[in-house]
Amino acid sequence: MLKRLQIRNFRGFNALEIDQLSGINLIAGKNNSGKTSLLETIFLLSGAGDARQATNVNVVRGVELDGVPFSEPFWKQFFFKLDIEQTIKIEGKHEAQGLLTLEIRAEQQPITEIPFDRTNGVSETNLFDEHALTFQYTRPSVEPVTSHIRIEKQKFEIQQPATKAPFIAAILLSRSKNPYEDAVRLGRLKKKKKSDLLLKALQIIEPKLQSIEENSSGGKPMIWGDIGLSELVPLAVMGEGMTQIARLVLAIATVPNGVVLIDEVENGIHHSVLPDVWRAIDEAAKQFDTQIFATTHSFECIEAAHQALGSDGFRLHRLEASDEGNRCVTYEPDSISAAIRHDLEVR
Repeated sequence: MLKRLQIRNFRGFNALEIDQLSGINLIAGKNNSGKTSLLETIFLLSGAGDARQATNVNVVRGVELDGVPFSEPFWKQFFFKLDIEQTIKIEGKHEAQGLLTLEIRAEQQPITEIPFDRTNGVSETNLFDEHALTFQYTRPSVEPVTSHIRIEKQKFEIQQPATKAPFIAAILLSRSKNPYEDAVRLGRLKKKKKSDLLLKALQIIEPKLQSIEENSSGGKPMIWGDIGLSELVPLAVMGEGMTQIARLVLAIATVPNGVVLIDEVENGIHHSVLPDVWRAIDEAAKQFDTQIFATTHSFECIEAAHQALGSDGFRLHRLEASDEGNRCVTYEPDSISAAIRHDLEVR
């Protein structure tokens, strides 16, 4: 489990430190305060310096690779104020693995210029390549890992040494829903005889649901449910709340002893059932020993987490961005109770 996180020069973060991380972490803050970027930093850190993570993050943020004009700087958006001469640094203190550090920089290429007229000699300069990144990853008692990724003629060229990730992570962004992946995950959960965990969570919204199964009769695997009709019904037909809960529980079950990163956790879920949803998330997280980071814009979501888990059952972190920089306010249990009781702004 991550206990502390420090971020430098990533997206909108000049410098940010978050202490007092717990098993369930709820991230609040105004638009453009960096909530999704925070999830991405943890996702990158989980890759143990795997440069391929740079493409994964862009894909889940909604940047389509097909048709990207590769003459444009593809990774410039990673860097604070688009300044590729700065080094991105993500540092996390892991309970079992110790201090994990990932540095990402644009590759600096030495360029030698030899003029036709040699009277002025030969000049050599170092230029930053906007289409190439170097990842350097360090952790205690393990050799540092360095990997490279470059965009070259409509493809990615990657130099990646074999390494073992310190922890596994799943990231769920609101734009990246994949019902086929959820069906595959359900199959794995059924193999472990733990699908009742998902069924119980889905019954929070649809009490008539009797059973669930993955089925590919339509050509691709999907999750179907029995709600007492003459035929099974696709889960997606039952509403966004059902698919959202399925995504959450299945992702938690997929990364035991890892981290699940959830953007806009309350999407599609009515506020009246949010306390029960938080209980289901908490039960799944404890069963699979999974750490949760979830963003929200909703006061009802925070209030529901407090009602379901108690003020010491989660940590509330509020990101704030200003011209002076970034900061994170972490609420102590007593402060959360007081803020909710007095209807103070904590989003």
